[in-house]
Amino acid sequence: MKNLYLISTILIAITLSLLTTEAFAGNEQRVGSSGASELLINPWARSSGWGDANVACVVGLEGMYQNIAGMAFTKKTELAFTNTQWLAGSGVVINSGGFATKVGETGVLGLSVMNMNWGKIDITTADLPEGGIGTFNPTYNNITLGYAREFSNSIYGGIAVKMVNENIFNVSASGFAIDAGIQYVTGVGKDKAGNRNRDNLHFCITMKNVGTTMKFTGDGMSFTGFSENGTSMTIEHRSQQFELPSLIKIGFSYHIRLAPKVDEVNETVSSDHNLIIAANFTSNSFTKDQYHIGMEYGFKNYFFLRGGYIYEDGILEVDTRSTAFTGPTAGMSLQVPVNKENKSVLAIDYSYRFTQPFGGVHTFGARVTL
Repeated sequence: MKNLYLISTILIAITLSLLTTEAFAGNEQRVGSSGASELLINPWARSSGWGDANVACVVGLEGMYQNIAGMAFTKKTELAFTNTQWLAGSGVVINSGGFATKVGETGVLGLSVMNMNWGKIDITTADLPEGGIGTFNPTYNNITLGYAREFSNSIYGGIAVKMVNENIFNVSASGFAIDAGIQYVTGVGKDKAGNRNRDNLHFCITMKNVGTTMKFTGDGMSFTGFSENGTSMTIEHRSQQFELPSLIKIGFSYHIRLAPKVDEVNETVSSDHNLIIAANFTSNSFTKDQYHIGMEYGFKNYFFLRGGYIYEDGILEVDTRSTAFTGPTAGMSLQVPVNKENKSVLAIDYSYRFTQPFGGVHTFGARVTL
């Protein structure tokens, strides 16, 4: 019966992916026709070090970006902050922060904020193309409110609502988007007692950035003109609406305990050395489809080392590459317990994404898990 339930769940996920592939498939002819591309930027250090491959096994606050279902694994409360030097040398900085906290027996509520700062830019006009009349500071802001819960020992799901805002001093655009996702723990690897290695194999499907269109408005879209009789009037340009970069991700992960230790009394298995292999497929609506693969090695609960690769058509050659990213990613984390029970953890995270040109993307993060 349990195997039938597993097979049915996998078939449903595959059917959904096939039904939505045509609607969400990457289309090179639509590249550049969407907006709010900052929604495609992962601001978190742990998951970006994987190459965004850990959609099926992400846990805690970072599930707000990767797969909202992963937030359901939050044990009590998690606080996190990251700083990203985006395309090092460009001067673009991304700051993100948030928290996730347990609500009731099985629910988790989370809030995250991402701010993308482009630095100061000179104000120029048709009469003063060299500037000298001041500066402005473009910013992008994403605020996400999410809820996830454990529906059973195997099924975890969640939904998130995002508010998106882009602005300069006299023009802005705002919109809303919804994310939804599930994680399924298959139970593959159970022993006769039904307790050991129950979380080895995970599957997931998540849909992101489905929402309203956006449109730029503000004083910067208007100018003063004159009619034929010399009357002064304000003329406003109308901005074209644009869609959000919606996508679907389907993935899996497999957890391997190296040199496992069996506790016969509690009928559990543990290990000081753990390896997780993960992969997923991203079907983008407005850019090329992507394939992600990554792995994480963990020593006890103190040190984690990650690596990943993101592939899309044409990325291997400079002449055909349509992104600054070249594919490889890497990262690491150091964690220390802050109490004797090891339930509260203070952690430092780092990730690096290779790019050409620029000096890559550096992400530094700090986490507190209570």
